[in-house]
Amino acid sequence: MKSVLLLLCAATGASPLCISSITTASGTKAPPNICSGDLVFNEEFDSFDFQTWNHEKTASGGGNWEFEVYLNNRSNSFVRDGKLFIKPTLTADKYGERFLSAGTLRLYGGAPADACTNPSDWGCERRGTHVNLLNPITSARIRTVDSFSFRYGQVEVRAKLPAGDWLWPAIWLLPRYNEYGQWPASGEIDLSEGRGNTNLTLNCSNIGTELSSSTLHFGPYWPLNGFENTHFEKRSEPGHGFDQDFHRFQMNWTNDYLQFAVDDQEIGRITPPDGGFWEIGKFDSRNGTVDNPWIYGTKMAPFDKEFYFVLNLAVGGVNGYFPDHAENPGGKPWNNTSPRASTDFWNGRDQWLPTWNLDLNKGEGAALQVDYIKVWAI
Repeated sequence: MKSVLLLLCAATGASPLCISSITTASGTKAPPNICSGDLVFNEEFDSFDFQTWNHEKTASGGGNWEFEVYLNNRSNSFVRDGKLFIKPTLTADKYGERFLSAGTLRLYGGAPADACTNPSDWGCERRGTHVNLLNPITSARIRTVDSFSFRYGQVEVRAKLPAGDWLWPAIWLLPRYNEYGQWPASGEIDLSEGRGNTNLTLNCSNIGTELSSSTLHFGPYWPLNGFENTHFEKRSEPGHGFDQDFHRFQMNWTNDYLQFAVDDQEIGRITPPDGGFWEIGKFDSRNGTVDNPWIYGTKMAPFDKEFYFVLNLAVGGVNGYFPDHAENPGGKPWNNTSPRASTDFWNGRDQWLPTWNLDLNKGEGAALQVDYIKVWAI
């Protein structure tokens, strides 16, 4: 009977074991048919596939006035020995120190791959002055925006986070079509964010390399954001931070709940009530008469649409991710309220640059390293 079934399936093109899946996927790398349990995305970085990964090219600072410019070059993003590296470099090493205070960044290009990807906050063109230096760090941010986006599934990313003061690695996802509106209305999923400081403490607790956090961002409009209720943390053993070895950052995303885990240990789960994320964010009491943008979605809205992967290594910024009142050996060279934070950061490089160890093992300790990304259908 089994052989007859296999012959019938071969004739019709159907799989005898295909179980219907709630996972959907789109993009040039998405499979045409999806069955529950299928491995629908498998990036093992045997090579740098530019048909999968699109580089962002911008000096906009991620909306946080971060201190890096994102470019597409093999000094900052490359694949070697089956691993992706995203590594920071000094802008002055390429253009010279004077360029920071007198040069002009023009990130326009004639080829499609050379186009500036974010013009906000003078992200495509800006000129340096002695007061406000150009972005002193060059780094990379890559995404699967055209090649692969998906809704619901099991995710596992094996990665090693960087060490170096004020480095901000992130493995995250953004909505492909912003169907509920501009950020944060359409959501953001942070699988792992970290801080590269090995000895950054807040209230006597290490918030640097010994901490990885997973967060959902959502809200009807900026600045309303309910992330405080969907933020989870995983601490390593003291002295064995996430920069010391590779860890598996995991997510189980269904039409009923979203679960975060690290190395198979659950760190947080969000199961929305009937009122969905509007109720989780307590927006009725926070926003006056603004409408619920998710009223016509499911209880998982805005996390019921397709999202794509983003990998990046940022540096600094003024949004408070690096708190002014946290304690760090050598202090913090800028204040989050400073109008010249990037300049203050660069002028304080004697504090942070030695911690990056760029002259040791080709500076790979300061790089976000990713071994693989896998997504299974559910």
